[in-house]
Amino acid sequence: MNKSRPSQQKRQRERQRQERRTEKQARRQEAAAAKASQPAPTAGYDPDLEGIKPGPQPLQDWQKADAE
Repeated sequence: MNKSRPSQQKRQRERQRQERRTEKQARRQEAAAAKASQPAPTAGYDPDLEGIKPGPQPLQDWQKADAE
């Protein structure tokens, strides 16, 4: 019967866990640096609503083809 080497496997798992931890930490630092380098959003400004005018919106090209 072959016995596995739990200590070797455990060390390998622990090493992988540590590598993942360091990679995650690096990604978090990069994200924080990218967020810090972005200009602060102005109050009352929503980039998702940029270019949208109040009232009915014009038909899209794919909607115009169906209406004709």
